[in-house]
Amino acid sequence: MSQSKIRRELEVNAVLSALIARTQLGQVLDRTSNNSERFLITRRGEAAAVIIGVDDFVRNVVRKPRLLRRLAGQAALSGASQMPLEQIQQRVERSLDRRAQGKR
Repeated sequence: MSQSKIRRELEVNAVLSALIARTQLGQVLDRTSNNSERFLITRRGEAAAVIIGVDDFVRNVVRKPRLLRRLAGQAALSGASQMPLEQIQQRVERSLDRRAQGKR
């Protein structure tokens, strides 16, 4: 895939050679984490890697497992996604107590 196509599809902010990326890694990492910038790293003129921040990666690259998506949907429908953490913990504890007593 060409650099320009990769740059468009991945919405990278800058193209850096491996040498520049290596010597400026601290600045590149700051920019990815603070500004959500993306960098295409090249080696000998060919695209070799993309550097993105962790938040950007989790938000845009990682796919939620089907079960997690289903649970999130159920939580939204039941209102659990709006519950305070303490209330959720109480419900979980009550449910575990009922199971331990053989009740459902």
